[in-house]
Amino acid sequence: MLSAVIILAIIALLALHFWWRAKFHRELTRWQTETAQRAAQAGIATAEAHARQDAILNGMVEGVLVLDESQRVQFANRAFARIFGTTGSLQDKTVMEAVRLHEVAEIVARANRDGQVMGQELQLTGATERSLQINAAAITGPERRPLGTVVVCHDQTELKRLEGTREDFVANVSHELRTPLSLIKGYAETLLDGAKDNPEVATKFLQTIDRNARRLDLLIQDLLIISSLESGRVSLSLGEVDLSALTERMLADFKSRADARHVKLVSAVPAITAHADEARLEQVLGNLLENSVKYGRESGTVTVGGRATADGTLELFVQDDGPGIPAEALERVFERFYRVDKARSRDQGGTGLGLSIVKHIIQGHGGRVWVTSEPGKGAKFFFTLPAGRRESS
Repeated sequence: MLSAVIILAIIALLALHFWWRAKFHRELTRWQTETAQRAAQAGIATAEAHARQDAILNGMVEGVLVLDESQRVQFANRAFARIFGTTGSLQDKTVMEAVRLHEVAEIVARANRDGQVMGQELQLTGATERSLQINAAAITGPERRPLGTVVVCHDQTELKRLEGTREDFVANVSHELRTPLSLIKGYAETLLDGAKDNPEVATKFLQTIDRNARRLDLLIQDLLIISSLESGRVSLSLGEVDLSALTERMLADFKSRADARHVKLVSAVPAITAHADEARLEQVLGNLLENSVKYGRESGTVTVGGRATADGTLELFVQDDGPGIPAEALERVFERFYRVDKARSRDQGGTGLGLSIVKHIIQGHGGRVWVTSEPGKGAKFFFTLPAGRRESS
């Protein structure tokens, strides 16, 4: 009887052992499965976090370079590659191997030594010159253990260009305003000092004052026009414009000025219609005709012509037979205040803004403007316009 009890106890213990073993195996398998799932989820989350981080950094306009504690590249975004013209992977390269610029390596070294470098200016020379502002900071962990360096590069090339343009504009406007203002002030003071008592001298001085006041008014009007055009505040009132009729009207307006220099005005514009702003086109033709009559050959000819082109646009030109424009000036004549002959232009009262206004108006119509010239053979200014419905059909 006792042996039977012992045998049953052993059997029960063995059954309990195998039951606990099976349970332990099931729990271990479940734990291993859950651990693997958590690890996979953590890996996916990490990968997603890295992907989001890369997307954010690659979407930045600033160039970003991340170095590890051994000062080797761990990450460089697309903007960094574009700014420094690098190709291929920069992973694990040194700064010098990556960008081959001692200046950048020195900035990184200073950041590691001083903790950070802020607002460092750097000029990149080569095929394309760039102006950069570089900020760098050392990355440290607990107990200031170095973990790496981050470098952020901001491309200021366009900002510097605009700043230079602004400075040139202010300088040119100041100069253009100063000349007539000085004359007005000088003649007014002379009149007040007693010249007003001499009718002949007073009349002459007042005429000079009036002429320079009108010059100031013209300059201010042109400045307001070009400011509006460049800022996009001017909306075009588009409609069908008969270019032949418009040209005839403009030539009639300029007849007295042309007669004063014995210049013959000729219209060679066929019956073509543009889809354009008629008032703005009057400005375009007015500025081009004024230049051609003023700077063309005395007793010469100014011709306005045009044609419909094969690509569905209209091409017009204003041509004179004057001294022409030097080759080096052809690309610059549409810049604000640029003058081929500075002394002659100022003597004749030009503001230096007419051709720039022409360019902006034509570009506002989706067209383009250019000039051809040979010294001694005159200049020919071209511009294109969208054709009207009658021309397009």
